[in-house]
Amino acid sequence: MTQPYKKKLIEVAIPLEAINAASAREKSIRHGHPSTLHLWWARRPLAACRAVLFAQLVDDPSSHPDQFPTHEDQERERQRLFAIIEDLVKWENSTNEEVLERARAEIRRSCGGVLPPVYDPFSGGGSIPLEAQRLGLPAYGSDLNPVAVMIGKAMIEIPPKFKDMPPIHPGIKDRSFYRNAEGLAEDVKYYGEWMREKAWARIGHLYPQVDLPKEYGGGKGTVVAWIWARTVPSPDPAFADVDVPLVRSFQLSDTAWVEPIVDGKNYSFRVRTGGLPNAGKLDGTVSRQGGRCLVSNSAMPLNYIRETARKRGLGQKLMAVVVEGTRGRVFISPTPEMEKAAFLSKPKWLPEELVTTPSHEVDRLPMYGMTTWGAAFTDRQATALTTFVDVAKELKAQIANDLRSHGDLGAVDPTEYSNAIRVYLSCAIDRCADAWSTIATWATSGFIRFTFARQAIAMTWDFAECNVFSTSTGNFGGAVDWVVKALSELPALGMGSLKQADARFAVLPKASCLSTDPPYYDNIGYADLSDYFYVWLKRSVGDIYPEVFSTIAVPKSDELVAMPHRHKNRRAAEDYFLNGMSEAFANIAGQLDHSLPATVYYAFKQSEVSEEGLTSSGWATFLEAIISSGLSVVGTWPVRTERAGRTISVGTNALATSVVLVCRKKEASAEVITRAEFIRALKRELPPAIGELQAANIAPADMPQSAIGPGMGVFSRYKAVLESDDSPMTVKAALQLINRELDEYLGGIQGEFDADTRFAITWFEQNGLKAGDYGTANNIANARGISVESVKHAGIVESAAGKVRILKRDELDAEWEPDADGHLTVWECCQHLVRLHEKYGIGYEAAVMLKKFGSKADDVRDLAYVLYNICEKRGDAKEATAYNALIADWTDLTREAATAPLTNRSGQMRFEV
Repeated sequence: MTQPYKKKLIEVAIPLEAINAASAREKSIRHGHPSTLHLWWARRPLAACRAVLFAQLVDDPSSHPDQFPTHEDQERERQRLFAIIEDLVKWENSTNEEVLERARAEIRRSCGGVLPPVYDPFSGGGSIPLEAQRLGLPAYGSDLNPVAVMIGKAMIEIPPKFKDMPPIHPGIKDRSFYRNAEGLAEDVKYYGEWMREKAWARIGHLYPQVDLPKEYGGGKGTVVAWIWARTVPSPDPAFADVDVPLVRSFQLSDTAWVEPIVDGKNYSFRVRTGGLPNAGKLDGTVSRQGGRCLVSNSAMPLNYIRETARKRGLGQKLMAVVVEGTRGRVFISPTPEMEKAAFLSKPKWLPEELVTTPSHEVDRLPMYGMTTWGAAFTDRQATALTTFVDVAKELKAQIANDLRSHGDLGAVDPTEYSNAIRVYLSCAIDRCADAWSTIATWATSGFIRFTFARQAIAMTWDFAECNVFSTSTGNFGGAVDWVVKALSELPALGMGSLKQADARFAVLPKASCLSTDPPYYDNIGYADLSDYFYVWLKRSVGDIYPEVFSTIAVPKSDELVAMPHRHKNRRAAEDYFLNGMSEAFANIAGQLDHSLPATVYYAFKQSEVSEEGLTSSGWATFLEAIISSGLSVVGTWPVRTERAGRTISVGTNALATSVVLVCRKKEASAEVITRAEFIRALKRELPPAIGELQAANIAPADMPQSAIGPGMGVFSRYKAVLESDDSPMTVKAALQLINRELDEYLGGIQGEFDADTRFAITWFEQNGLKAGDYGTANNIANARGISVESVKHAGIVESAAGKVRILKRDELDAEWEPDADGHLTVWECCQHLVRLHEKYGIGYEAAVMLKKFGSKADDVRDLAYVLYNICEKRGDAKEATAYNALIADWTDLTREAATAPLTNRSGQMRFEV
């Protein structure tokens, strides 16, 4: 089938290892990373977005046979483009104009001398539009969620308006030259400090210093945090008038803890230091199963706690105070005065919007009587938040005065500039809201865990209230600093626009390139979660963007996720998701440029593989929506965000892959074929495609997702594939056939191995590393033309007392040399290489061993694929990880082996000529 378009690099090959390594590394980068501007859930790594956009727009060398006539010529050019991507994905190069301009030049060369616009109709945390802008591409995005829209405006729409502008504040300037948004960032920092001073004048009395005990040097100390316990009336009728504490743990640090002291109906808390009692076990009064009353020791069932909380609400009791003293940070016992300070002021305003229920992300709050978002904050926390919001609104007059003193900046609109600064300081206030709630807890390592420690709001018992005016964990100045660092690093290039829109009705810019990261079936209810920030943003900047904040809460009914609590049941939720996503992509597909492929991300959780294989409901439903919209899937690339050595965790959600689907508009002349014709096409086209993926060293853990690309490419290029009853084949059925062909391909590889290795594979598949019956083993061996003795002679198995067992890697001869083995097998080569790789990584030992294999090296790699597949199906995560890690490092090992000097048995080096 001839292609009416030029193939792009992403449709043929990408340097997946480099992209994955950079994406994983990015998770540990905090200061200056755009994600620290404002919390958003499940962001895609910027490195991956940048690489995908580049590969999506740059021509593959095969599209230019006049310039690259041979396979070798094309491969050399591909490697040159890979080198650009490898530089591009490094975090250090995200602001390197030389590297970025090199990438832009390649895009221009492939796109007729222009940089095409990029559109993301599910912009979310804004990673894709931001990286499009970094590459110099006009960046457009939209999202139904107002919080996502504001994040996008803050990242890509506002900074270019004030690019390279110096700050306007009257204080001392940080530097003489400002690039990108650095001047704006400095103003945000200055006016953030201005806000802090104004707020301190109004509510500073709520945050008094405390007296330090003599053992800590005496004098006054600044509170870092107050640690509270929630309370409920005792369930014992004799103590019903006593509000007893709900405490998860009494431990404060490695050397400090809270000791509850009970005296009849009264109790108090005293901070103790020194070695922790009870071998460090300082369990509190409540757990997931329920609790016990501190004063009567009677049981407090969880249902009692919930019912009481819903009827009366939860109280709070001060347990300990964290203080910054002259001798460092200390924990001190609470006093009545410290507790009273928290209730000196009632907030002028509280968010009365209801917490959505029932939703598995946030329903913990209503279960405990916190039915509105305002109930998640103490009086002092809510007073602080509303005060900072009110002060931010007073910035307009101050900024107008400061602008007037700058004659050279007279063209800057004071309202627009003050609004911009308010947006960023509102992001800082939202960061504070994340820290200043009764969901935030104290970590024994010495910091406050914020409300969103994970992608949900969990109920907490004891909680930490930070001092907003301190210089320690969770304070307002720190929140501003995080925002300033992120803003300073934003590209602030060219055109950028974010708007609120439903993807089903979005209008794309002309000739735009689509790259998007849609909601993932039922993984996260973004709308439910983001209400937490929406209520504060609306009060902060709702007057600036009234069209974005026109609703009481974040729109939910039109959110494209499969949430059963919004529909009659799970099936209805799935139908809604499928129909809505199909409408969205049909709308988008009708506006796409034929010359450019589209890329769509899907968050593939490992549990989806282990529970349902690659035919899981979420995955199949998502693919069905894409294909029914008129798009054809021509490639899939698994982008991982974990280290290569930890790429499998069977049965958990800990390790996720973002599968990038590469799509083209389906040809109008697409045919209808039968199931048999589809299977024949799969058998013809899938094996060579898998072979190319293996040659590119796609990790075994990634192979199933990668193989879906060419497989779905066959399925989705046809108008329909008809089953024997003339009904159209479902995507789920097609995925099952693709998986079957992959298994057959990996099984077929085994036929190319030596007989002893083929025996070992079968035996390992049936028994793992456990012993089995000799007679069964001999039958398997005879079927391969050998005997068990042959496999034993090869050094693969142990055979004794009627039992046969495969030798473990640590039982193999550490002095083994392949060139001295008179009965060499691929199995031995593979196991010895894995042993050395596990011990030394990509080092001299493993590289030299690989070099000694010579022509058997490719067989060793193929065997690692086969064994990973067996381990993954057996649920043996430890073994699977070993084989996967070897393949993930194969390119580096091969590179090391090419230059590694060989040694003989005496240890003398020899070099190949």
